[in-house]
This record gives sequence, C-alpha cells and structure tokens, in this order.
Amino acid sequence: MEFKNPQILWGLSIVPLLYYYLRWGLFSRVFLTGAYRFLNGRKTFRTRLLAVSRVLLALSLGMFIFSLARPQKGYIEEKLITEGIDIVLAVDISSSMKAEDFKPNRLGAARNVAKNFIEGRKNDKIGLVVFSRKAITHSPLTVDYSMLYGFIDGIETGMIPDGTAIGNAIIEGAKRLNQGKQKSKVLILLTDGINNSGEVDPITAAYATKAFGIRVYTIGVGSIQNAPFPVDDPVLGKRYVYVPVQIDEQVLRRIADITEGRYFRATDTEKLVGIYREIDALEKSKIEIQQYRRMKEWFVLPLVGGLLLLCAHLVIEKLILKVLP
Repeated sequence: MEFKNPQILWGLSIVPLLYYYLRWGLFSRVFLTGAYRFLNGRKTFRTRLLAVSRVLLALSLGMFIFSLARPQKGYIEEKLITEGIDIVLAVDISSSMKAEDFKPNRLGAARNVAKNFIEGRKNDKIGLVVFSRKAITHSPLTVDYSMLYGFIDGIETGMIPDGTAIGNAIIEGAKRLNQGKQKSKVLILLTDGINNSGEVDPITAAYATKAFGIRVYTIGVGSIQNAPFPVDDPVLGKRYVYVPVQIDEQVLRRIADITEGRYFRATDTEKLVGIYREIDALEKSKIEIQQYRRMKEWFVLPLVGGLLLLCAHLVIEKLILKVLP
C-alpha cells in the first residue's frame, strides 16, 4: 500500500495531543445527571463512558487524516520492449582461407568465432553471405540460431569458383538487410584478400550501402608477413608452402569509414575473437521498459470508519451522557 498525499500523514501527530486535551477537559465538563459523583472524584460508569467517547473522537480524527492521505493499493505492471538488430555475416571462402596461420585455418577460425558471436546475441535476426568470385546468400535473416549454426558449419572453400568479390559481397549483404524490419542494420565482412572479382567496385558498393543506413564492419584476417598454406602434392603428399599475406587494408578501412563502421585487423585466432567481442559490445539491442501503475483508491474505508467513530462519539455524549457543550 502507498499514499497519494503522504505528507498529510504528519497530521497524525496531533491525534495524541487532542486525546490528552480532551482527557483533561473532563474536569471542565458537567453532566446533567450524576454530576456530584464525578465532582467527588469517583470513577463511575458514566465517567469511563465519557473517556471512551473522547478516545473515539480522537480516533475519528486520525481516520479522517488517514483518508485525506489517499491510501492506494495495487501493482506495477512492466512491459518489456526490445528492438533487435539485423546482422549479416559476409565470409570470404576463397581458396586462400585455407591458410593455417589461424587454427585450424582461417576459414575454420572464422566459423568458430562467428558461432560464438551468435550465441551472445538476443532478439537479433542474423543472416549469412559467402563469397569468392561471386557472392551468394547462404542463410536469410533468421532468429533460428541452431539452423544458422548448421549453415555456418557447412561452408567450405571451393563452393564457389575462386576469387575475391568484396563489392559483390557488400551488395548481397545489403539486399538481405533491406528485407529486414529493424532500424539498426549491420554487415560484418571478413576477408583475407584483395578485391579481384565481381561486377561492383567495393567503394561504390559502400556508398550504396550507406544510402540504406547500413553500417559495415570490415575484418582483415591474416598474419603479418607469410602464412603456411597446405598443398596436396601427388608425389610427396601434403606439404606446406609459405605465401605472402595480401590484404587491401586501405579499401577495407575506406569501406568502414564511408558506412560509419570500423575496420579491424586480425593476425591470429585470439585477436579475431577479441574483434567479434568488440563488435558485440558496440552493437547492443535496445531494451525499453514501460511501467503501468494499476492502483485502487482505499480512502473510502478510513473515511467511513472515521464517520462511524464520530457518530459513536456523538451518540455517547449527546444522547446517553447528555454532556453540556
């Protein structure tokens, strides 16, 4: 229970003062009947009844004050409103993603870290685009994360002819995001190469994406200099050659700048994990809590109680004891 006008409750402090005033006032009041007994100082039924009437008067005043404070009883109802984010992961699956400067390799690390990122999301629709020479949607926007994990586990190099079409990947991701209904739209593009395929230039694609209010985070994956790359030799079997790491960081940084995103460089699996954590912290779903107060007024009960006590007081003094004013 709470009070609409709690400051009025301070008035209760005068109730005991009123009681003591009325109690001592007994000596100045005279009965029409049996006054001599009272004046002789003897406690009779009438004097006790008069004391009760004064208590009733003081209590009625307390009830009226309590009523004026407007006691209310009820509950507070909360409504949770969430605004999710539409996210598309664009993952490079060109042959260079088999390099093993990440564990187990670049593509394997990208798969594992992407799944960990998805586990931490709530109420967000997430889709998957894969690209090499061209870009395709591997999973539409969905909140069925278990299904999405299956799509991520299924991506491999060689699914699409080799190449690196960064511009096409951005456009394909933007198409999927434009089908979503959320205000916040994010594309996370991961690649280890230089744009060398596709019909759309990456910078042109970035400007087109910005027009739709899509923010792009770009991630370049690859060690600093050379990376071990597995080669299947028909004579010697599996062996490794070291290939130079070629990432067009200038273009990736420019894409991020145009779309008000950020560029990240991952040189190992641990740094890639940290990058996704940072993006996760940057892109949080909005949660709004609306409160509805459903309160019922209870001032009537103390008001009625005060009136009854006052009536009882008047009946005792005016009808039974017939006290002079």
